[in-house]
Amino acid sequence: MRYHLSKAEVRERASRVRLLILDVDGVLTDGGLIFHADGQESKVFHVHDGHGIRLVQRAGIEVALLTGRSSQVVAQRAEDLGIQLVVQGSRDKLADYEKMLEQRKLEDRDVAYVGDDLVDVPVFRRVGLSVAVAGARPYLHAYCHVITEREGGQGAVREVCDFLLQAQGKWEEITARYLEDLV
Repeated sequence: MRYHLSKAEVRERASRVRLLILDVDGVLTDGGLIFHADGQESKVFHVHDGHGIRLVQRAGIEVALLTGRSSQVVAQRAEDLGIQLVVQGSRDKLADYEKMLEQRKLEDRDVAYVGDDLVDVPVFRRVGLSVAVAGARPYLHAYCHVITEREGGQGAVREVCDFLLQAQGKWEEITARYLEDLV
């Protein structure tokens, strides 16, 4: 990750996160849209991102989706991953973000948000930890605390999830079931 604050400050912010909000197109996907002749839509999601989401959920961090587009594929992916807090078709991400905070009784500092484009800036300005994926629009860099090494749809979300687990001191506990025989 590339830091726009000191690494220590970014880790401190990450240590407080209780809700991880993800944009979808360009974050969980590479931003490409596939439209079929019958009007159906396809998106490609990276399995590493999905497993990272499961890991942070096990650690007690809730994951939410906040996206400007609406898609049955996104609803299905959210259901597959046990993501219950999903806002699709958002025309005002900041207003929808504020509703999420109110529903979960959280403060800005309790939230990390991952985005990639101009519509994400209002939320970036508010959250405790703002993350832009590699490949995000360059002007977003001024509004985020950290930038992933990986691009959206290519493991960027997993990078964020691993970082949160490490910053919260939960990495060993959450990964022990996979790594215990290797040590």
